Amino acid sequence: MLNNNVSLNNKTVLITGAAGFIGYNLTTALINSCIPMEIIGIDNLNDYYDVSLKEYRLSEIEKAAEKNPDAKWKFIRGNIADKALIDSLFSEYRFDIVINLAAQAGVRYSIDHPDVYMESNIIGFYNILEACRHYPVEHLVYASSSSVYGSNKKIPYSTEDKADNPVSLYAATKKSNELMAHAYSKLYNIPSTGLRFFTVYGPAGRPDMAYFGFTNKLLGGEKIKIFNYGNCLRDFTYVDDIVKGIIKVIKCAPEKMNGEDGLPLPPYRVYNIGNNKPENLLEFVDILQQELINAGVLPEDYDFEAHKELVPMQPGDVPVTYADVTQLENDFGFKPSTSLREGLRKFAQWYKEYYKI
Repeated sequence: MLNNNVSLNNKTVLITGAAGFIGYNLTTALINSCIPMEIIGIDNLNDYYDVSLKEYRLSEIEKAAEKNPDAKWKFIRGNIADKALIDSLFSEYRFDIVINLAAQAGVRYSIDHPDVYMESNIIGFYNILEACRHYPVEHLVYASSSSVYGSNKKIPYSTEDKADNPVSLYAATKKSNELMAHAYSKLYNIPSTGLRFFTVYGPAGRPDMAYFGFTNKLLGGEKIKIFNYGNCLRDFTYVDDIVKGIIKVIKCAPEKMNGEDGLPLPPYRVYNIGNNKPENLLEFVDILQQELINAGVLPEDYDFEAHKELVPMQPGDVPVTYADVTQLENDFGFKPSTSLREGLRKFAQWYKEYYKI
């Protein structure tokens, strides 16, 4: 196992995408850790999905901050693609730790809206890297994605595998982030760690994700489309497990070392964070419907068969995602462990409360 070399105590932390699903959960967890630190969150609150959900997350962060005065919290509404803004923030706060979670998400959306992916995922991340270059940080941690594995046939996906055949622009931008981070780590000795997240889900998640979208449609009496006729496997990873993994990674930056040529070796790592247990989509839908009934979101006599439609695979999708988390386990003694049923139960309970059903 690796030894921690980054303390969070009295540090200044930047979290981009703080009103996003993972950003909100990470920010709340850091505030609730009762470790004195200053957290600056930035998010542009775009309307890719319901902005009121992002505002709800921010209000929950504010509640946590009020209860834990040791953690100072400040939110800035802004776009990481705004270079002047990012430079001014780094100049003012001199961040010790940067966690870049801001990104335009969604595989299918990238097919018809490529511009926003280039702006946020490429230009925005470039601005973060440039700022880390000019205002050195102890550790840059950034979100990558399981989508970088593209059409790889070998499973489970290992970080040792090639990831050069993306099947969506979203995947291509995430792989680009890894390559850009590697170059900056090499050239400017910036300790950076990329995290390939696998199908993150949970309460207050993204409405464009299957479990959330299915729930909305079922509640509205609409049919849900199950792609590839249900013959898909997804490595669903509960958000609390993702957050635990991120916090462990933050505390352990890659060491700065020189190679035989006297030049810096890139202080750079990439990890998978997934549940290491792919679930069949039809089984996933079955568990979801059971938990929605148990939570009282749907009536006990709901006719699911009449609301399911098996359809072909969609462009940009892959049939299987499956994380090899051996490296994460070896380096941190940690692997995600929340069962799909437990995670969907918590989502269903949150959904009932949030939408006042």
